[in-house]
Amino acid sequence: MNQIPALIRVFAYLSLLTVGGGMAAFPEMKILTVDVHHWLTFPQLVHLYSVGQMAPGPNMMMIVSVGEWAGGSLGAILVVIAFFGPTSLLTLVVGRLWNRLTEWPWRSSIQRGLAPVSIGLLLAGCFTLAKGAVFGLETATIAVAVLLLLLHYKINPALLVLAGALIGALSFGPK
Repeated sequence: MNQIPALIRVFAYLSLLTVGGGMAAFPEMKILTVDVHHWLTFPQLVHLYSVGQMAPGPNMMMIVSVGEWAGGSLGAILVVIAFFGPTSLLTLVVGRLWNRLTEWPWRSSIQRGLAPVSIGLLLAGCFTLAKGAVFGLETATIAVAVLLLLLHYKINPALLVLAGALIGALSFGPK
């Protein structure tokens, strides 16, 4: 069955949910890619997102892997276009309009209303990801430790990613 049209529809729609960043679209991505279309499992999606965090560039480039799994090389290419195209065009149009509306009295009200929505979408994404990544005391401890370290110290996140990989290899690797 050809998944290309569904991949384009799903990722074009997901692109419009990325208010505040790609994590904002993660809950809906989980529903559509795992529950609805069964292109991958939830642990596979969590793995792809985690690898996307380590790779250079935008973390949402992990969508290329989803597109490739479901639709081969063509699926990978079209998913990138579908995901980044609509928001790029929308940003261009809204950005130009927004610059013209600097004196508009509603501008700051809209900005103040969008910021909490962005935070809520990001938190929903974090909780959805946590449901697939935190599955016991060890993984919960790692997640809380990383959160506390980042909140209290100026640490390069790449070092925490490497430390997490090392801890994972030692804790969860083959015995």
